Amino acid sequence: MAESYGSFDIPKTCKAGVVVNEGPDFKLVVEDVPVPEPGPNDVLIKLNATGVCYSDIHYMLNDLPIPKMSAFGVRSPGHEGAGIIVKLGSNVTNWKVGDRAGIKPAYDACLNCELCWSMKETYCDQSTQIGLQFPGSYQQYVLSPARYTSRIPDGVDDFTAGPIMCSGSTIYCSLKESGLRPGDWAVFPGAGGGVGHMGVQLAKAMGMKVVGVDGGDEKKDLCMKLGCDAFVDFTKVKDVPTEVVKICDGKGAHGVFVTATNGSAYATAPMMTRISGKVMCIGLPPTGTAIAGADPLLFVGKNLHIIGTKVGSLLDTQRALEFAARGLLKPIYEVFPLAKMPDAVEKLRGGNVAGRLVVDFNS
Repeated sequence: MAESYGSFDIPKTCKAGVVVNEGPDFKLVVEDVPVPEPGPNDVLIKLNATGVCYSDIHYMLNDLPIPKMSAFGVRSPGHEGAGIIVKLGSNVTNWKVGDRAGIKPAYDACLNCELCWSMKETYCDQSTQIGLQFPGSYQQYVLSPARYTSRIPDGVDDFTAGPIMCSGSTIYCSLKESGLRPGDWAVFPGAGGGVGHMGVQLAKAMGMKVVGVDGGDEKKDLCMKLGCDAFVDFTKVKDVPTEVVKICDGKGAHGVFVTATNGSAYATAPMMTRISGKVMCIGLPPTGTAIAGADPLLFVGKNLHIIGTKVGSLLDTQRALEFAARGLLKPIYEVFPLAKMPDAVEKLRGGNVAGRLVVDFNS
């Protein structure tokens, strides 16, 4: 039986990708799970699409120094959801049924502290994570606090909006925090991946000169199509930092945005910068596999800055969606039907994805 709410029939159960055998040998299966009931300050969103992010893989592998999903009773990861609001909590007045809405990695924050007031609410002590502490966007019907739900603008479809909720807003935040200006050189290790390929587009839209670093012809073709001024293939170039410096006027990059999640990307990034260059840390390697840094002599000699940035704020997410609405940010994605969600997860885990993978809940 389904419950009718407004013009929507809400089922008692829905499909969800759930984790079995959480840890190194995990697998994802699609099962029926109960549709949650919104609390007084929540909205219930019926998702049409979700992106598949490597952070989801980390959560399922348990390879980050954070509590397990199971510690919170969560079985469905995911934090790149886009869909439509189908039910409101009793106190909700700022949304209506039928509004388009998206969920992003941060589930909520206190909105009443210095960090929240300064648009750094994702660092708030009370900032919680969807897909880790609350059921995520691998589940078709999900809850979201009304005050922290993102509006999807007209002209941005759900398959575009979903990946922007995390990948797009995260790299927008890092570009903003870097302080790079039009004409500066921005280098993206991992340029052909889910976060990197959006960084390439945003950096170009902001007037920067862009170098993509990744491996293989497929990722080279993608990066050049998206506007890279140059591409360095680490499978063919023996000394990647030297080649990057050569491309960047022989002086190096103003900013290196490490979206890759491996140790070698972090180890080589400081050598790609010019004097006063910045290494922006974005990709999350498994615990103990990478160090972001260099010999102190290099820090001193180059006035080197190494900066970490987290997922984007509410405002960062809105700004990234505005780039998409203007046609300046277009995630490149491969669509998987709901039943093939486990295949999408395995493909991403294998590291052979150019752009993003998106699951269609309606196919």
